[in-house]
Amino acid sequence: MTTVNIHEAKTHLSRLVDRAARGETFVIAKAGKPLVKVSPVDAPNQPKRLGFLKGEIDVPEDFDRMGEQEIAALFGIGA
Repeated sequence: MTTVNIHEAKTHLSRLVDRAARGETFVIAKAGKPLVKVSPVDAPNQPKRLGFLKGEIDVPEDFDRMGEQEIAALFGIGA
């Protein structure tokens, strides 16, 4: 694991962040004493897409009409 001093980290922050984003972990030290470890965040590259449960659940054919009579009664609409 690479160790960089705090002055170098301040001077080359963008470059170090790019390296960390590519998966490299390194330590920032002050006067030779390790202070922090910098590592990439474990986050998905892309947000989850719709349809990720396809094949996992079944939606009833009358899904858009379920509770239709009860809702109509609540609003005083003759069903």
